[in-house]
Amino acid sequence: MDSGILIDSFAEFAKNKNVDRPTMIRILEDVFRTMIRKKFETDDNFDIIINADKGDLEIWRFREIVDDDSEDIWDHDKISLSDARKIEPDFEIGEEVAEEVKLLDFGRRAVMTARQTLIQKIKDLEKDILFNQYKELVGEIITGEVYQILSREVLLMDSDGNELIIPKSEQISKDRFRKGETVKAVVHRVEMVNGNPRIILSRTSPVFLERLFENEVPEVYDGLITMKKVVREPGERAKVAVESYDDRIDPVGACVGMKGSRIHSIVRELQNENIDVINFTDNLDLYIARALSPAKISSLKIDQDAGRVSVFLKPDQVSLAIGKGGQNIKLASRLVGMEIDVFRELADFEEEDVDLEEFGDEIEKWVIEELRRVGLDTAKSVLAITKEDLVRRTELEEETINEVYRILSQEFE
Repeated sequence: MDSGILIDSFAEFAKNKNVDRPTMIRILEDVFRTMIRKKFETDDNFDIIINADKGDLEIWRFREIVDDDSEDIWDHDKISLSDARKIEPDFEIGEEVAEEVKLLDFGRRAVMTARQTLIQKIKDLEKDILFNQYKELVGEIITGEVYQILSREVLLMDSDGNELIIPKSEQISKDRFRKGETVKAVVHRVEMVNGNPRIILSRTSPVFLERLFENEVPEVYDGLITMKKVVREPGERAKVAVESYDDRIDPVGACVGMKGSRIHSIVRELQNENIDVINFTDNLDLYIARALSPAKISSLKIDQDAGRVSVFLKPDQVSLAIGKGGQNIKLASRLVGMEIDVFRELADFEEEDVDLEEFGDEIEKWVIEELRRVGLDTAKSVLAITKEDLVRRTELEEETINEVYRILSQEFE
């Protein structure tokens, strides 16, 4: 194989992969020096000249001329006078011989080995380039095309044909992928597995939501609005604390947009994830109150040492504060960085209600079950209904109902 073919093929690859010239020359030189060491044991006295543009390669071996009877004649950088004069007849002892070594002098097997080495280095370089390329993109949104859907992960292709992975754990539970469709995700992490770069994408990361806001809200992209913290239950609910460095800009209004125009596209991308955008503040009491939105709190008590907050709300606000499946209070706790305990606030005139089960020793079980059947499970819920209405709604006798009223009323006297 001609050296020009080796160099040309590598130079073409390097150009396609945007490999800088010094790196390209270094790899070529490493390959040829490996050949030299295998044949001559050392490459100390060899110079390699590579002209990648022309596909030229020159390998020069330098040795000092010594007398034929010299003890140094066996050294790798020495040559006998008689051997030197076979190269050039007027050489003298002490002079240096520069002898060009042709690629074919290494033998066909060595050249083929060099070719394989070069191919491997090309592959390794390609992997390194891909790894470094995506390492710099961690935290950025990219778009890929779905080409294979597996039980544990979805495989995507980027525009250059590189494989990208969205594991099940990084998918929104409502995500449904189809082969050939384009999918947005954030580069979550890049790792080397057995020498191969593994590019992991995520659609559940809070960073993904941050980048979507940057794409949709110019003020966020320009740095006029800062996203102080983002917490998510992917596909269900998210809370975003924002702050404006310009008093003229309403950060919440800018992020939501006119009639929700800006946030709607983000919500659609996240499979209708409900997003609460709140104003960040250094006032912890106010920040906690905003974090529990849409619930309105009456008062709160903060225990900084324990990292807990006791929040008191009116009865009709408790369920709003907790949210579906506890999502609202869970996200609010993560947003403020403290555990939040919710308590129902009682008015001065209000007394605590009592579950009907507490009267099991005075009221027969079947009577309690009948009251529960019509949706009455506490003492006050029963007393709030007239006796006539209770007779009509249940299968209880009027006498039984009168006795139930008497027992329950005594509890609050």
